[in-house]
Amino acid sequence: MIRYALPAAAALMLSGSLGAFANESTQEAIGDAKNWAIQTGDYANHRYSTLDQITKDNVKDLRPAWTFSTGVLRGHEGSPLVIGDVMYVHAPFPNTVYALDLNNDGKILWKYEPQQDPNVIGVMCCDTVNRGLSYADGMVFLSQADTTVVALDAKTGEVKWSVKNGDPAKGETATATTMPFKDKLLVSISGGEFGVQGHVTAYNIKDGSMAWRAYSVGTDDQLLFDPEKTTALGKPVGKDSSISSWEGDQWKIGGGATWGWYSYDPDLNLIYYGSGNPSTWNPSQRPGDNKWSMTIFARDADTGVAKWVYQMTPHDEWDYDGVNEMILADLNIDGKDTKALVHFDRNGIAYTLNRENGDLLVAEKYDPAVNWTTGVDMNRDSETFGRPAVVKEFSTEANGEDENTTGICPAALGTKDQQPASFSPKTSLFYVPTNHVCMDYEPFRVSYTAGQPYVGATLSMYPAPNSHGGMGNFIAWDATKGEIKWSIPEQFSVWSGALATAGDVVFYGTLEGYLKAVDAETGKELYKFKTPSGIIGNVMTYEHGGKQYVAVLSGVGGWAGIGLAAGLTNPNEGLGAVGGYSALSDYTALGGQLTVFSLPDS
Repeated sequence: MIRYALPAAAALMLSGSLGAFANESTQEAIGDAKNWAIQTGDYANHRYSTLDQITKDNVKDLRPAWTFSTGVLRGHEGSPLVIGDVMYVHAPFPNTVYALDLNNDGKILWKYEPQQDPNVIGVMCCDTVNRGLSYADGMVFLSQADTTVVALDAKTGEVKWSVKNGDPAKGETATATTMPFKDKLLVSISGGEFGVQGHVTAYNIKDGSMAWRAYSVGTDDQLLFDPEKTTALGKPVGKDSSISSWEGDQWKIGGGATWGWYSYDPDLNLIYYGSGNPSTWNPSQRPGDNKWSMTIFARDADTGVAKWVYQMTPHDEWDYDGVNEMILADLNIDGKDTKALVHFDRNGIAYTLNRENGDLLVAEKYDPAVNWTTGVDMNRDSETFGRPAVVKEFSTEANGEDENTTGICPAALGTKDQQPASFSPKTSLFYVPTNHVCMDYEPFRVSYTAGQPYVGATLSMYPAPNSHGGMGNFIAWDATKGEIKWSIPEQFSVWSGALATAGDVVFYGTLEGYLKAVDAETGKELYKFKTPSGIIGNVMTYEHGGKQYVAVLSGVGGWAGIGLAAGLTNPNEGLGAVGGYSALSDYTALGGQLTVFSLPDS
């Protein structure tokens, strides 16, 4: 690895007034809108900035201010961090980290380049992406592809500690960011397509020792469940709630990976996140509800014990991972002020729950093309309350193994994948990047071998029929009513994370490479600029020297762009995405660049 020393002035900036404990330092950094301290912007996952120099009236004048090449040509997800006068930029595998001096034209202050076994690339499902860094207590945290979690001194890049969170030989990898909270760091695991037993782990920030680990599927002690106190829709889950919903010991390779985003409510002291698909993709091989894959978890931050859970897609038949972000917002629902949690699931349904107790309040389709279900049963007196009603025509299990079920909407990559939405407290609207894609799905019998793909389905993807012809929409959503307020059609899926600002502007990127700015109230396009490669990164903003900047990583890839990123040509490769997005190569090429925008000097 390569490191450079940080100049004294920048070192003093980082070591100054930040608190002694990670919760204080991160909270303080988040509380200053000049910074961008964690990937989600804040603990509530709002991805909202109170900076307002850039407005819907002047955003048309936005110009590139400077750029930086990461030196890597794969999918660039996540965003940079900014703490004071230093920007921290990450890259896909091999997960290089740069510290850039904002006072000196982005001069590289230090560089961390981990030495990883390239064989890990072969067990990464959907490109070699990494969703970025987090900051706490004078350290920058990186979860590497090989599951090594490292704490880097923010001043020098020195490794303060490292810990191995999984085993790539079993198919365990890492693509997600980390989340610092209190004196701990929350870390995930990927590998649902390799039959892992998914978990989240909290490490002590001080030294990297494990504080607690909670599995998604397994025994009650592994799940950190109290059978009488952990609830699902208000009722105790009961003893052996997970293993009793699997056949035999299938739960041991049952998936439920946790590669998405986390949120944290300090007042309730609860952490929220979702679990992914059950393994295998062939539903006939795993009878039962396969709990607790496809589930929203609310856990005590200190102990990891689950307070409540809600399974969105029992016995998943379509790979609708439930890992997308949980956005915490205080909303007025049916005349009641509610501590809400809003989640846009891969399955095409947007959920609004009470985040205190897991009560289900709203569940509506956020793309009219969704057809695998007629909707979620919202009758509280019904035995199937909270459960989606499956349309038999689109049931891959009902149609059987080696039978091709056609016209399923959405496709496996969901109405929205991991690309995070944003929330504006000014408009009370959620701004959601979506996929408008359907699929054909043919399950087949597959055997489990540790470290080998455990998928069991062949897919093909295509734009939703009888629509605008494109593969994406960018929408504004009213979570109190479950309604789309406005929708912007896009030629390709919107695979970029959104950003809302106090300037009444919402930003997002497109797979062709455009950074776009739209009016938060109306969705009217106000600005666009084409960056060198397709954007699957998340737009962020910061202030430096009294000036507001907007930044985004471009570098096509991820699941949607895996054909370009990995040079694949067979339409069924990339779990069906290669054929669906084959036209993307007509609009963009590989890249790895950060582009920073600002208004011209007055």
